[in-house]
Amino acid sequence: MSKVFSIPAKLELPGLSTGGYKVSTDSFFVHESSFIDPDVEIGAGTKIWHFCHILNKTKIGKNCSLGQNVVAGPNVIIGNNVKIQNNVSLYEGVTLEDDVFCGPSMVFTNVINPRSHIVRKHEFKPTLVKKGAAIGANATVVCGHVLGRFCFIGAGTVVTKDVPDFALVVGNPGRINGWMCECGVRLSFAHLLSALKSSLTEGMVSICKSCQTKYLVKNGVLCKNE
Repeated sequence: MSKVFSIPAKLELPGLSTGGYKVSTDSFFVHESSFIDPDVEIGAGTKIWHFCHILNKTKIGKNCSLGQNVVAGPNVIIGNNVKIQNNVSLYEGVTLEDDVFCGPSMVFTNVINPRSHIVRKHEFKPTLVKKGAAIGANATVVCGHVLGRFCFIGAGTVVTKDVPDFALVVGNPGRINGWMCECGVRLSFAHLLSALKSSLTEGMVSICKSCQTKYLVKNGVLCKNE
């Protein structure tokens, strides 16, 4: 069963794909148990499942999937082709770029030092999750950080600092434990010692054993060799 909502505007947002268009009311799906506030944008092909709440001024792109009991907003930005699994809350200040994956029951915080008797809404810190990043089940992302493109956050990890593009981060606190291809397969560097998994040396090269994509360390950053 679909619900009918007014979709006020076209999605043209920094860091996200353009082309999230104003859509007709039958182009997305919202389960009847979910609640959508006024002035929410939902892209074509998006599915919002049971017991979700999308708060005011939240923008959701095209072809997204929001699982059971997802809360987003207010003022949250979700790109295109994003998958958010069950029991995830996205608070004000969270931005997910295109193709992001949020695993079941992972957590975003928005205040560093909360107290129930002190109002700290003016202290919310933004979190940016860049294109293609994957966050595992039950991970926690402490607010105020950037998760790089196609990084991979292992299940149960606590992220306490910025994460580079393609980095594999695990543990509490999260530490870099390797590097990942866009396709989700761990990269191997023949001359990278296991004790130095987080270290990258200029000019190092790795070819993904699954999709054959080539990666190169350039200016201290791992990038695709295109």
